[in-house]
Amino acid sequence: MNVKQLTQQFPFTVFCGQENLDVEITGGYASDLLSDVMGFAKEGEVWITLQTHKNVIAIASLKELAAVVLVKKLQPDEDMLQQAIKEGIPVLGTSEETFETVGKIYNAIKS
Repeated sequence: MNVKQLTQQFPFTVFCGQENLDVEITGGYASDLLSDVMGFAKEGEVWITLQTHKNVIAIASLKELAAVVLVKKLQPDEDMLQQAIKEGIPVLGTSEETFETVGKIYNAIKS
């Protein structure tokens, strides 16, 4: 499954990164602790978080993550959005809580 297919399956808002929606998703990682993600997330994963600042994109780029999904109707800070555009990282959003979002993404990837 790639990021575009994920956005077609669920009503995610695509804040930026439309040019990189063809990136394959290898798994997912849910955490709001940046050091945790830096230490344990793997290339190609989708990061589910409520963090909305530009340091998220620095880590997503470093770890070569497929996309970042913001939960709870959160929107990226302007700095985050600009950095994501610069790095070409898709930033998606959902109104759902983290728990529901993780479950849906997990089931979609594993099916």
